[in-house]
Amino acid sequence: MRPTTTEPDHRVFLFLQGPHGPFFNALGRMLRASGAQVWRVGFNAGDQFFWRDRASYIPFRDRPEDWPETLTALMDEKRVTDIVLYGDTRPIHAQAVAIARQRGVTVHVFEEGYLRPWWVTYERNGSNGNSRLMGLSVDQMDQALARSDAPTPAVASHWGDMRQHIFYGAFYHWFVLFRNARYRNFRRHRELPVSQEFKLYFKRLARMPLHRLQRRWATGRVRRDGFPYHLVLLQLGHDSSVQAHSEYATMTAFAEQMVAGFAAGAPAHHRLVFKEHPLENHREPLRKRVLDAARAHGIADRVHYVPGGKLAGLLDDASSAVTINSTAGQQVLWRGIPLRSFGRSVYDKPELVSKQPVEAFFADPTPPDNAAYQRYRRFLLETSQITGGFYSRRGRRQLLRQVVDMMLRDQDPYQALQTTSAAMTPQLKIVR
Repeated sequence: MRPTTTEPDHRVFLFLQGPHGPFFNALGRMLRASGAQVWRVGFNAGDQFFWRDRASYIPFRDRPEDWPETLTALMDEKRVTDIVLYGDTRPIHAQAVAIARQRGVTVHVFEEGYLRPWWVTYERNGSNGNSRLMGLSVDQMDQALARSDAPTPAVASHWGDMRQHIFYGAFYHWFVLFRNARYRNFRRHRELPVSQEFKLYFKRLARMPLHRLQRRWATGRVRRDGFPYHLVLLQLGHDSSVQAHSEYATMTAFAEQMVAGFAAGAPAHHRLVFKEHPLENHREPLRKRVLDAARAHGIADRVHYVPGGKLAGLLDDASSAVTINSTAGQQVLWRGIPLRSFGRSVYDKPELVSKQPVEAFFADPTPPDNAAYQRYRRFLLETSQITGGFYSRRGRRQLLRQVVDMMLRDQDPYQALQTTSAAMTPQLKIVR
């Protein structure tokens, strides 16, 4: 029994904002080829540039307060059946999701992969803390997997997305900064203006050689000292996963809590290592604040700060890790390392994530159930995690081969696996 598919010529897709670059344009083109109607609402010059079909482009130039009324009228006029967006928490998207639900319109949500970097996430109606995964237990996942005889999907080849991600992000924001005169009412969903973010990223770019030396020195020191250490996985403080799905307003507040908990609970010979996010642009002086907190608690010689870089080398010997809700937590669980999270995340299951008070966790962390994580991971790979990427050409090509058929099906990826024996297994073909 195959999942049912609504005939494409009865579908009208309305695209909102997508990942930087050409992915949404290519996806819309393929949906049109299936027989569906496709429209795109653009909110700034960057959106407009990356949507090449001018006949289907609808600029929104009114005030943000006018958006719900405009969207409702547009959905009536075009008889919209489906909305497509990237991330569901920015205000224009959150409002669109709420309106779509009231009207019975299907919402297709794209996000970076929960098992990144080799996959992207495709879900219906919500992602991250709004994902249907939040209400699914590992036991329910087991029951669904029992109906599937699909082989475990292989790890994809490297898409090389980071370089292209940075390029398309800079290109997109160049249009917003210098070509946005026709969108005077545009309001960004992030706190800082584009010009300020440009300055921060340019400053980071100029300091990359220094950061590289600092990272090598800091990483080498951690590995040479031979002490047991615990990792703090820092995130981007302005990211929606922090702002919408945690109780922390800043990354500083989280970091200071971790220093205090470590000072109170960890054995005296243990160390605490803060790992900075690779795209951190230092809108908060995190390194200074971490070291200030360490000095205040009398543990300055036991706290290390690693700027950016890759995580794998530090994880290999870590005793435990803490995070708000970073997807890097999946790498921790993959290695069987104890994990404590402090926000809402799709992997926050009792079999996987410790619920100990932070002091007790640093004193004696509870490890995850490795067998349960393998089942959880397999469930994700057979449902919402799709091989490919938004930013590299090869990654987009692989993603597009799979995701259009998934979007045209009546059932979302989780329902398809839970209700049919012919589970969705689009991840099996890997581009090399």
